[in-house]
Amino acid sequence: MSQTKKFKPAKGKMSSAIKRIMGYEIKNYPFEFFMSIFSVIVSCIAQTANNYFIGTIFVDEILENIAEPDILKKLSMYLIIMAVIYAIGIASIYFYNFLMCKVAQGTQKKIRDELFEHMQELPLSYFDTRTRGDIMSIYTNDVDTLREAMSRSWPMVISATFSIVTVGAMMFITNWMLALIVILLTIPMFLFTKSVTKRSGKYFVRQQISLGKTNGYVEEMINGQKVVKVFNHEQESIDGFNKLNDQLCEEATRANKYANLLMPVVNQAGTLQYIILGIIAAVILTFRTELTPSLQGMFSVGVIVSFLLFSKSFTQPIGNLSMQINSIVMAIAGATRIFEMIDTPAEVDDGYVTLVNAKEDENGNPIEVNERTGKWAWKHPHESGGVTYTWLRGKVTFDDVDFGYVPEKIVLHNVTLYAEPGQKVAFVGPTGAGKTTITNLINRFYDIADGKVRFDDININKIKKADLRRSLGMVLQDTELFTGTVKDNIRFGKLDATDEEIIEAAKLANAHTFISNLPNGYDTMLEKAGGNLSQGQRQLIAIARAAIANPPAMILDEATSSIDSRTEEMVQKGMDAIMKGRTVFVIAHRLSTVKNSDVIMVLDQGRIIERGSHDELIDMGGKYYQLYTGNAIKR
Repeated sequence: MSQTKKFKPAKGKMSSAIKRIMGYEIKNYPFEFFMSIFSVIVSCIAQTANNYFIGTIFVDEILENIAEPDILKKLSMYLIIMAVIYAIGIASIYFYNFLMCKVAQGTQKKIRDELFEHMQELPLSYFDTRTRGDIMSIYTNDVDTLREAMSRSWPMVISATFSIVTVGAMMFITNWMLALIVILLTIPMFLFTKSVTKRSGKYFVRQQISLGKTNGYVEEMINGQKVVKVFNHEQESIDGFNKLNDQLCEEATRANKYANLLMPVVNQAGTLQYIILGIIAAVILTFRTELTPSLQGMFSVGVIVSFLLFSKSFTQPIGNLSMQINSIVMAIAGATRIFEMIDTPAEVDDGYVTLVNAKEDENGNPIEVNERTGKWAWKHPHESGGVTYTWLRGKVTFDDVDFGYVPEKIVLHNVTLYAEPGQKVAFVGPTGAGKTTITNLINRFYDIADGKVRFDDININKIKKADLRRSLGMVLQDTELFTGTVKDNIRFGKLDATDEEIIEAAKLANAHTFISNLPNGYDTMLEKAGGNLSQGQRQLIAIARAAIANPPAMILDEATSSIDSRTEEMVQKGMDAIMKGRTVFVIAHRLSTVKNSDVIMVLDQGRIIERGSHDELIDMGGKYYQLYTGNAIKR
């Protein structure tokens, strides 16, 4: 089951996601982050100060003293002060948005970097349980919604939050009685916003998950269009997409129907609050002369005007927050999925035996050297402080190995095999017998449940994975080529290979002729996983890529399965040259390609049921005889 299906947007995860995003911002952009906060504070103070000036200065000091001779001088001074305050506020808003844009884009880049770097360290089991579309949805949809929120919504949220705090403080300073009335009228708005956010939040997370599933399905259908058309499966594909798309629509509708209530309800509630406060103010001003002198000062016309402006400034940010709730909740939902991936434990590598360049001493023993010699040795440090060196030869041993991709289902049972340096070992058997699984264990893509796997008599758990895999070449049934030139794809096996080494490897794999006939030879660009080449040509490049690595051991997993018989005959000569002097593990359904193997192992249901040479197994008249001849097992 995919982990995304198990994912639940726990409240703790969502709050943790917010803290981590803030951590990225503060850690990587401390100056910009705190300067943006300072700019918000200045902007909020500027707006609040202007509201105060309009009421207490213009109304109480200017309008009520309009007959004074120097009133125009005072008015000019106050206008200049207000203009300066407005200018400071506008500059602060601009500066704040400029800084937040830099912080948001930079933080998004850091998250993408960390996401991709961590993905390289994840075990294969992570990718076994997730569709590529779902993983791609994290990189595209989740990261993009986070970017949108950080660059647009979060700045508005921060600004609105500080506005509420600043205006609230100023209201209490101006008139604490009216301030309490505004707070009491605002409490229902806060409670409503909280309730809607809680309801819509879980649906936004489900929406992101459904979007990932839909993208995964679309990617599968794009990759499998040939199969879809061959089997006239178009309508079934459409039905499958409609089912996922309906689910996505349902989750998105549920999320947005709550979130979209916020803006109109909050705005209308703000207007209603303003009306109520205006009625209260009118009543107070009507009976103002009956109040005590101190209370008359608290309820002057200027104070009432300022307070009405404060009230509008206090509720307007709440409306702004409600407008951004969709984006914010979606961003947090996306962030929780991003951090779910980042927090997935990396592939465990507790090995300490490394591969080093070596040369022979006078006794033929390996000595570590810095220069490349073409010879390698295992460097094995010991607890006593000593170090021993063992030549890299390519001997592989399985001792009574059990393995299961999940603990409750063992797929390999008591597998024991020995491959001496230079031997060619073939695995044959029906699909699902465990052939590819054995080669995956040699590379330590997965850890075994029981038994021992040794490479050159060293437990592979003690060998660093990168060094172990560097000593193994692999040609897979599903050829993976990358966007780039033919030369770049062959060089993938040895990044510092010269052009001469690349050509030599291609000749060894019998790929040189067809490469030379390409429009730009070795500099021909390959696109869409080598879609401009035939399947056989792609396989030849993959074989050349393995050849240039020059490993002592090679794994050929159905390496010639996609090559026609004529091409296979040509490639087999190159394969024989590549395999010469190496330990080779071959998986093949064409039994004609494994006849010359030193040892052939027949697997069935995760067990080795027969082993021996081709002639020995034919004489035995068992499963191999049946597979090779198509006849019933001899009695």
